[in-house]
Amino acid sequence: MLPSNTLRRVHHIALNVRDMAASKQFYGELLGLHELTGDEVPKTLVNLVAQGKVANFVTPDGTVLDLFYEPNLSPPADDPTQQFTRASHLAFDIAPEQFDQAVDVLKQNQVKLDHGPVTRPTGRGIYFYDPDGFLIEIRCDPLR
Repeated sequence: MLPSNTLRRVHHIALNVRDMAASKQFYGELLGLHELTGDEVPKTLVNLVAQGKVANFVTPDGTVLDLFYEPNLSPPADDPTQQFTRASHLAFDIAPEQFDQAVDVLKQNQVKLDHGPVTRPTGRGIYFYDPDGFLIEIRCDPLR
């Protein structure tokens, strides 16, 4: 068993995507994640990025989101509410004062919503789908 605190943080999350352009637009432009380019791209992925088979984004806390182009990727299920077998959703944290703006951006861009916004003792959240049907959440802590 690993000692407590051996694992420091999530290093990266890798998602397979069917439409790289749509996914890059979604994560980069719509959600505002920084796309790694040039010398920022990990050396092991430079050729795949150049071939359009991989795109890398980074969150403000340094977590890398890798998108792997899989053009023949079938949907997880005909029913978009049927979650992936081993993953429930990917959640992004946002400042409470920016939450309503994020909700407005999703609605203005006609992003398919699953549910929300919801308010809980732990904060607020909204759930929606990326272009490949993966469930995404934007959440914030409660206002203080």
